[in-house]
Amino acid sequence: MDETLSAQTLRKHSHPIIFMFLLLPFGVTTGFVTVSFAYIFSKAGVSTDAVAALVGASLLPQIIRFLWAPLVDVTLTLKKWYVLSGLVTAAAIFATGILPLKESSLPWLTIIVIIMNVGSSFLTITTSGLAAHDTPEHLKGRMSGYLNAGNLGGTGVGGGVGLWLAEHSSHQWVSPAVLAISCALCCLALFFVKEPAVSVRTEKVSATMLNLLKDVWNTLKARIGFLALLLSFLPLCTGAASNLWAAVASGWHASAGTVELATGVASGLITAAGCLVGGWICDRMHKQKAYILFGVLQVLCAWGMAYSPHTQLMYIIWTSLYSFTLGFAYAGFSAVVFEAIGRGAASTKYTMYSSLSNFPIYYVTIIEGIAYTKWGPRGMLNTEAACGVVGIVLFLILLQFMNKSKPLPAAT
Repeated sequence: MDETLSAQTLRKHSHPIIFMFLLLPFGVTTGFVTVSFAYIFSKAGVSTDAVAALVGASLLPQIIRFLWAPLVDVTLTLKKWYVLSGLVTAAAIFATGILPLKESSLPWLTIIVIIMNVGSSFLTITTSGLAAHDTPEHLKGRMSGYLNAGNLGGTGVGGGVGLWLAEHSSHQWVSPAVLAISCALCCLALFFVKEPAVSVRTEKVSATMLNLLKDVWNTLKARIGFLALLLSFLPLCTGAASNLWAAVASGWHASAGTVELATGVASGLITAAGCLVGGWICDRMHKQKAYILFGVLQVLCAWGMAYSPHTQLMYIIWTSLYSFTLGFAYAGFSAVVFEAIGRGAASTKYTMYSSLSNFPIYYVTIIEGIAYTKWGPRGMLNTEAACGVVGIVLFLILLQFMNKSKPLPAAT
């Protein structure tokens, strides 16, 4: 047996489920703003474009969070950063329930929502750092599954539970207060995870930053790190079609209720279950091969939906299967990245990869939207499948090429 694996097995590590609870608040803020908050304000008569601008403002910090990720690795401790960001996030969620539900409140609410999402961005940065340091190699697949399930489960809580509380309470502040307390309580999970030893810091800030940059560079130039970087750009396992299910539902004669069922809370739960199964699979086979396998399953799912009867029942079945395979993809990508980044400045490195992975989701969604306009729903799904096949072929070609070259050490 490998000596490294034996040593890790003997050490006591946090159970992977702990990281699910640590990432729940991140998902809560997403669901709260995009579902609960947006619905409540629309019902109160606030214009759709104003609500859309508010939702857009909430997404911005998550797109650019790689800019402040190094702060987590070079200052304070990961646990201190988590508590600080968790309390800021909870306070901001509660603050949204104080201002009146009218359009004149939007400037202040926009500021609060941005603060909330900056705070939650630090939650995912710190959680990824804790997970990278306190998970042995043979459990990084399961940990990745739980991590993504926490994000999706939190989105369901923030959206579904938040909306239910808002609709069944006569006081505006009840829903934000319950969600804020829930987020703050997630800090208790820190008692079950270890604070990692600092490896990149020195007494001088300049030297610390140099160490961090060297760590990032060493990861990127290693074979396993470069392959993870490549996967971040390929049109593989993007789940882009899920962004268009509501828009293309008429092609399957799906009613509004069916769309809500297939793309709402049920979809999130199915995807979360897929994350757990996908993480389990990643611990039992080569992680990059598992990711390719998950890409093949998404391609087959897209083709199956394209050539099955375009009925409401088929819409439910295939979107549910697609959601399950999407959970595989989430867990698979995280597992590949956690294997590549090692430890060191793990928070910065994981954030870098996860930020880059949004790029193929963006461009494949645009391509599929154009395909739907030109060729209809079947053409859109064939385009999704074609993008996946291109991604798989390119990755296998480059993997074969790199296997013939001199190996480089992985990140430590």
